Amino acid sequence: MKKLLVVAMMAFGLAVNAQDGQFNIGANVGIPTGDASNATSFALSAEANYLFNVSDQFKVGPSVSFVNYFGKTIGNVGIGDFQFLPVSAAARFSPSDKFTFGGDLGYAVGMNTGNQGGFYYRPMIGYNVSQKLMVQATYSGITNDGATMSNFGLGVMFAL
Repeated sequence: MKKLLVVAMMAFGLAVNAQDGQFNIGANVGIPTGDASNATSFALSAEANYLFNVSDQFKVGPSVSFVNYFGKTIGNVGIGDFQFLPVSAAARFSPSDKFTFGGDLGYAVGMNTGNQGGFYYRPMIGYNVSQKLMVQATYSGITNDGATMSNFGLGVMFAL
């Protein structure tokens, strides 16, 4: 697992040094769905990606995120938070200057004790408020052995 993180961070570092792309950072707040809604109340995430221009309308690149699902208290029992570090490949398609469609695919490393992580996916749609600011709606899912931690989220992405 540590090797995966080292390789991902090295790839991300190399991508940031490239000259033909754009570095982006963002944050989302989400409402848990499915299995996650039973044990968590909401989710917060932060993302950084570096997208290379494949064409005027299509970009791809590495992405790394941190996702925290905040645990609920059920009766007298407090359920702890679930934390993940998704490392993924991101793709974005912009059919116009205002709208962007895309998705991330990869693996989410479980960060807290007993959290095994799992396959990570995140489709998204964004509206470009300006050249530097995008408002986005997302669905994030992490699956492992039939269980899914997922949420519908709203957030912002800043181009640097």
